[in-house]
Amino acid sequence: MLHNDWMRLALIQAQLAFEQGEVPIGAVVVYNGQVIAAAHNEKEQRKDPTAHAEVLAIQRATKVLENWRLTDAILYVTLEPCPMCAGAIIQSRLKQIVYGCADLKGGATGSVMNVLDYKLWNHRVDVVAGVLEEECSGILKLFFKRLR
Repeated sequence: MLHNDWMRLALIQAQLAFEQGEVPIGAVVVYNGQVIAAAHNEKEQRKDPTAHAEVLAIQRATKVLENWRLTDAILYVTLEPCPMCAGAIIQSRLKQIVYGCADLKGGATGSVMNVLDYKLWNHRVDVVAGVLEEECSGILKLFFKRLR
């Protein structure tokens, strides 16, 4: 499968979040060509500011692999990760992240700042940006338009 195909699965998660009144961000973790975890934002449902799609997907993936190290896994997420999620990405040793649209207010993997590029980290994460960007930004725009 290609990046677009995996991102479409993350978009399905974003749609689930949208339907539940959560900010529509979805994530999937792919390992050895298979999705091992999927999640969407659950901040409102859990009343937990750390319940971001990326963090939940990472937590689920570590349970599947029974290992906190996700060194051969790829995280697909519809919106550029925030600083907290970028930290979780480093700590979990993900090989690569692929995101849909940039977060020009709080993105931490290249747009506003790049937490992943700090030279003293002992782990490097490859970043691919802009996969299905229009679809990923479109669902966010629709969500916030409906709120107003």
